[in-house]
Amino acid sequence: MTDFGSKDHYAGAMKGVILGINPNARIVDITHEIEKFNIFEAAFKLISYYTYFPRGTVHVVVVDPGVGGPRRPIAAEAGGYFFIGPDNGVFSPVIDSADNPRVVEITNTAYMLGSVSGTFHGRDIFAPAAAHLSSGAGIYDLGTDAPRPVSLDIPEPSVNGNEISGVVLYEDSFGNLITNIPAEIVRPDSTVYAGRNRIDRISGSYGEAGKGELLAIIGSAGLLEISVNQGSAKELLGTKRVSVRVVTD
Repeated sequence: MTDFGSKDHYAGAMKGVILGINPNARIVDITHEIEKFNIFEAAFKLISYYTYFPRGTVHVVVVDPGVGGPRRPIAAEAGGYFFIGPDNGVFSPVIDSADNPRVVEITNTAYMLGSVSGTFHGRDIFAPAAAHLSSGAGIYDLGTDAPRPVSLDIPEPSVNGNEISGVVLYEDSFGNLITNIPAEIVRPDSTVYAGRNRIDRISGSYGEAGKGELLAIIGSAGLLEISVNQGSAKELLGTKRVSVRVVTD
């Protein structure tokens, strides 16, 4: 998963490096359309999909506005999966939620390309490290412990009596506004306020609302979403920066 887009050769070059080291690797593209430099978006998407892969999968994430700077290249093992990429917080939701994660700084040049550029660590460091892990190398073959990996500041919902206040974390390509309010603290009969808009209940599916109607629903990530049936909540509300409140009578 990267913010490289599909126009340039960058993602293809990384795949070539991986296959050159491990011809039997199975490479799955999640997306290369992360908003440029949006670490938070990449972190959200990673936490939403990585567990659907077999344990032992190596997840490579390159959204790296600090490439060539002081940020560390890291490899992590958490929850039975491996993660390769920059130490800029993109892996923090995974690392923070795992029992006994292991994080190392990739320093062993034997597991990098022979020449490492200052602008393309995805090709020169992350792809080779991932390929070697998939070929049986251990995480500590890549380097040494990396204490205190960078952690993102992800806002938590606040609960005050019968009211939950949250924010929109992410807007997907359909214009659905995904909040930080988890399903387990929301009652189906709650009233939801998205900005000045009142939604009288939590829907079980998009089809429960009329076409073009604003609705609140628990999405596939297990979070409350503000959506429009066959439309865009972002366009209807005019912004994704909307406050969300859930009130239970």
